[in-house]
Amino acid sequence: MAAGGSYSIVEYFGGDDGYRCGYCKHENGNFSHGMWSHTMTVQDYQDLIDRGWRRSGKYVYKPVMNKTCCPQYTIRCHALNFHPSKTHKKTLKKVNRFLSKGEMPVEQHDEGHHEGEHHLLDIRLTMHSLMLVLSIGDLINSQISSIIVFFLILGKGVDPNRPLCRKAKDLRKERRLQKEQQKHQEAVSSTVNPAPSKSSSNQPKSLEEFITESLPNDPLHRLEVRLVRSNPPSPQFKASFDASYQVYKLYQMAIHKDPPDRPTESQFKRFLCDSPLEAETAPDGPDVGYGSFHQQYWLDGRIVAVGVLDILPSCVSSVYLYYHPEFSSLSLGTYSALREIAFTRQLQQQSPKLSYYYLGFYVHSCPKMHYKGQYRPSDLLCPETYTWLTIERCIPRLDISAYSRLNENARAGDARALKELGRVLVLHRRTVMPYAAYARKRKGSNDEKEVEQYASLVGQTCAERILLYRA
Repeated sequence: MAAGGSYSIVEYFGGDDGYRCGYCKHENGNFSHGMWSHTMTVQDYQDLIDRGWRRSGKYVYKPVMNKTCCPQYTIRCHALNFHPSKTHKKTLKKVNRFLSKGEMPVEQHDEGHHEGEHHLLDIRLTMHSLMLVLSIGDLINSQISSIIVFFLILGKGVDPNRPLCRKAKDLRKERRLQKEQQKHQEAVSSTVNPAPSKSSSNQPKSLEEFITESLPNDPLHRLEVRLVRSNPPSPQFKASFDASYQVYKLYQMAIHKDPPDRPTESQFKRFLCDSPLEAETAPDGPDVGYGSFHQQYWLDGRIVAVGVLDILPSCVSSVYLYYHPEFSSLSLGTYSALREIAFTRQLQQQSPKLSYYYLGFYVHSCPKMHYKGQYRPSDLLCPETYTWLTIERCIPRLDISAYSRLNENARAGDARALKELGRVLVLHRRTVMPYAAYARKRKGSNDEKEVEQYASLVGQTCAERILLYRA
């Protein structure tokens, strides 16, 4: 897939020092291993994120799961089987109402990001309290007619013509019998007059249908989503760079309360434009190719939001999302995640194995991050065996302990565990060589422990492909 002779080149840093946690605000409770990636193939990065690594600009890091205060589990959504939840549908309808009629919601839903993480729900609500609000709403809807009747009786007094009140238990029994009779009649009727085969019209609506639902041919506002390659920067990316940066600056100041001099152009470039990933194409890959991109949301000819994405052999990986604060009540974090899932499905039609949407890290100990678990079906990565398990199986374990092995099979191990340190590839004085040859050449070298730690974290397969720079 990569161009001939193309290698990933990294410099490894240990993970001994703790630093401030963006989730629980512990001053030095967050621990991670890190490496600076000078260049990286998309397959190597795919394999690394499937071992719990993640990039921020050209820096690639992996939380020390059993030591860090808030363990961060890699999460992926099965894009092909995804069905939007009630909350997701509500967001899509809200955006479509704005596009077609210009209705801007009054309530504020400032979807911020948590220390570089993608798609945080409303910063004023934890997921727990949001689910409580939704369940109360469902309860009220289901019982609304009973409540109205109750208040009418209170207002008018007892109606002498009204039949005597009956016990709720009896009413429920009667309703159940009526339903059973109705089902029986329908079954008899369908045997006499068989229904035509199920047409597409009575299938559940797809995500794509919800995205375009109720949009007229001539909406009040026009939204266009453009994909531009950020590395190497395409002409379209360069032409829109300043407009994109200005939105980022406003976002950081309004949502993260950054002082005006902090979101500089160079910081924006390092954090969201620079990428170690090489642009690659493959015969069985998507038309746009693999690598790093910005997905720009243009509203009536101006950029209002940008999703930073990596397109990899098996997935679309979400890096970050920022938007113009003027549109914070439209829940653009949720909206862009749904658009990115739809985009993953579109790419899968061109490249069959590209079928997952990675949302970064799921942090069970931080309620604000629980929303990522609502994009289902989804899996979490076991931090010891690097196998995927459904989130439903993982949550009971995470409720007990913030750190968990996740994989219940005690005999399961890491299939790509380090077996031969000597085969690890290093780059020394512009020469590629296995670590065994390097160690013989550098007899006084005392870096074996460091190289072993690095190779254990990236796994034997990556260690034999990625070049570890040695000064």
